[in-house]
Amino acid sequence: MTAGNREQADFRGPLDVTRAATAVIDAHDTVIGWSPAAERLLGYTSGDIVGRPVTTFLAPGATSSGPPLQFQGNEIRVARHRDGHDVVVATGVCTLPGAGPAVRVLVAAELTALRQWEARLALLHGLATQSPVGLGIYDTDLRLTWCNTAYEREIGRPFDEFRGLRADELYSEGKFVTKGHPPTLEAVMRHVLDTGEPFLDLHFQGRPPSEPDTEHLWSCAYYRLQDADGRVIGVCEDAFDISDRYKAQRRLALLVEAGRQVGGALDVRVTAEKITEVAVPEFAAEVAVDLAQAVLEGEVPATSGVAAASLVRVARCCPGERADGPGPSGGSGRSRDAGGAPSPVHYPPGSPQDRSLASGGLVLDESELVVPLRAGNSVLGLVTFLRDPGAAAFDSGEVALADELVARTAVSIDNARRFTRERTAALALQRQLLPQQLPEQSAVDLAHRYLPTDDVTGVGGDWFDVIPLSGTRVGLVVGDVVGHGLQAAATMGRLRTTVRAFAQLDMDPVEVLARLDDMVAQSAEEQWGGTWATGGAYADVTTGATCLYAVYDPVSRRCVMARAGHLPPAVVDPDGRVSFPELPAGPPLGLGGLPFESMEIELPVGSLLALFTDGLVEARDRDIDHGLDTLGQVLGDRDASLEELCDRAVAQLLPSGSTADDTALLLVRTRELDASQVSEWELPADPVAPGRARELATRQLHTWGLEELSFATELVVSELVTNAVRYGGGPIQVRLIRDRTLLCEVADTGHTSPHLRHSTEEDEGGRGLLIVAQLVQRWGTRYTRSGKTIWTEQAFPASN
Repeated sequence: MTAGNREQADFRGPLDVTRAATAVIDAHDTVIGWSPAAERLLGYTSGDIVGRPVTTFLAPGATSSGPPLQFQGNEIRVARHRDGHDVVVATGVCTLPGAGPAVRVLVAAELTALRQWEARLALLHGLATQSPVGLGIYDTDLRLTWCNTAYEREIGRPFDEFRGLRADELYSEGKFVTKGHPPTLEAVMRHVLDTGEPFLDLHFQGRPPSEPDTEHLWSCAYYRLQDADGRVIGVCEDAFDISDRYKAQRRLALLVEAGRQVGGALDVRVTAEKITEVAVPEFAAEVAVDLAQAVLEGEVPATSGVAAASLVRVARCCPGERADGPGPSGGSGRSRDAGGAPSPVHYPPGSPQDRSLASGGLVLDESELVVPLRAGNSVLGLVTFLRDPGAAAFDSGEVALADELVARTAVSIDNARRFTRERTAALALQRQLLPQQLPEQSAVDLAHRYLPTDDVTGVGGDWFDVIPLSGTRVGLVVGDVVGHGLQAAATMGRLRTTVRAFAQLDMDPVEVLARLDDMVAQSAEEQWGGTWATGGAYADVTTGATCLYAVYDPVSRRCVMARAGHLPPAVVDPDGRVSFPELPAGPPLGLGGLPFESMEIELPVGSLLALFTDGLVEARDRDIDHGLDTLGQVLGDRDASLEELCDRAVAQLLPSGSTADDTALLLVRTRELDASQVSEWELPADPVAPGRARELATRQLHTWGLEELSFATELVVSELVTNAVRYGGGPIQVRLIRDRTLLCEVADTGHTSPHLRHSTEEDEGGRGLLIVAQLVQRWGTRYTRSGKTIWTEQAFPASN
């Protein structure tokens, strides 16, 4: 209510003569008139009181006893009811002009009624002048007829200057954003006028005339006004500015959304992209994230010289613009280079980004806000928020919100960085522990699959290996360590290395497993003092490991195998029949007590040998026999390639792609060396044997077109046969094999191995083996039941 119309209003208070108890008094203070309201208030009828003095019902002062009655305007007095009790009343006296008997009029009302009326009057006055809620009254033509002071402040002009305007004229670009209601002011008010249905808490968005550059949001209520006769006279609008509350809610919602999206992936780039998606367009028009190159590699950036650190652009979000377009004004660089890698960014000296890196704090420069990503004492990178030139600048609350958003993002990026470092280390370990690419073999065709349980780090305790051996033979290994993860992988690496070392000594499978068993038992005793740990972070995972080792010879097509607590291999003959050989089951490694036994079988050319761990065929929802049957059905398809068989086996036995146990599968299809590639002779252990051996070897080399190797081969054969005649026993077997290299083998019945030594000037012999070692790539000794075999390898000439 404005000051002008507030003074003219008739609020009909309790002391109004038309409502109050009224008595007409003459010059002698005698009552000569009495109203019905007075009769209702004090109980006296007109006949009871007219002609009697005022003191009959009215005490002189505020109490029943006091000075003589005097009338001095408005006072608080005590009146006596007809039944004798006191009534506290407020009185007012008005002197009457003229010469008649009536001198004055006395009005009275109960004090409580007056106090209630005064409170209502103060309320109306407060609503009109002090309330922060904007109040406006529109007539039936929806023109403004009255408003309070808050409404005037909102408009920014005196009421007289905009009296009579329509609401849509005052807020021409505003609209209701509450869903399910009419969008315009006129439509909402017309609905209220027509139906009488009030609207509460409608959110109206617009720009007030007093702040045309700032968007505001109001919570509005509309209700119809009627006079005492029920005639519609207009509609009242209550509007409370909730812009600050709405901004706070939006900031909270932004933080909630950031908490939901940012940090959901343990990937540095994905985390950086998420913060840009969350902030655009709700918070900024463009967001760019630049990180130190070391962060992408899982490392911590240096804490010194941060300003000169090399940053790369890893994420940028700017709707309506290409992702590789111009970046923030303070830096130049594309999000990705031509190869898809993050591109370096360069900040001009004095730019907000340069200042932020130098100071380590956030920098606000008009519409650009730069906040560092901090983790401990290190700056991981920068986040740049940009707004359009015409948009409002970042206020203090928004700066605090950006700081909180970036702080949360920094924690997530640091977690992703730590994960990247651990995963990189785990993958490097895995690459070192498992063969990444199996060497091509003349003896077999190969295919393999490896599925660790820990698919996050990609490491496990199962392993497989293919080991080239002398005489074109090949060693096939598959093993399983108890447990999963890095500790199991490290143990697996030790076992794999040990198996390779023993295999390179040309030990048979039984001896390899026996020595491996001794090593595991000794390692457990040394580490745990003879007591194996059964739990905890450093539980022993070496004891109880299983292993299967097989050696295949493509010349004889014989395969010798032994196992230590491992599942037997699957053998598929060329006709597709599947069998699981009854290979004697030795105890798991490290337990001891029983010897290992081997089995030797002949494999026709084209046979399939499958070595696998129990994770492939055993699961919680099926027993191992069912898994073996399924594997046999898959391997029985002779028309499928090894790669196809691997894929089918994994698809049928591990349909979900994951397993509760690590899984390794090695498929081998056997070959046979052609008879033209092998020449073998048996010679007696007599003095002419070396000469005969040289002659036979030279003739065979000429047949193979390897005349260039004749001289070296003659020396090798002569020396090895001579040693066999002198130190071994007959008969002597001489074999030449033309494979990827030229192999020369001399076997005798002796069990003593020759050794390299440096002869002195006085020694008459001992130089032959040293000369042989200089002429060949490799040489070694292989022991058999009947004796030993000395073998050498020579590389082919470049022309071959």
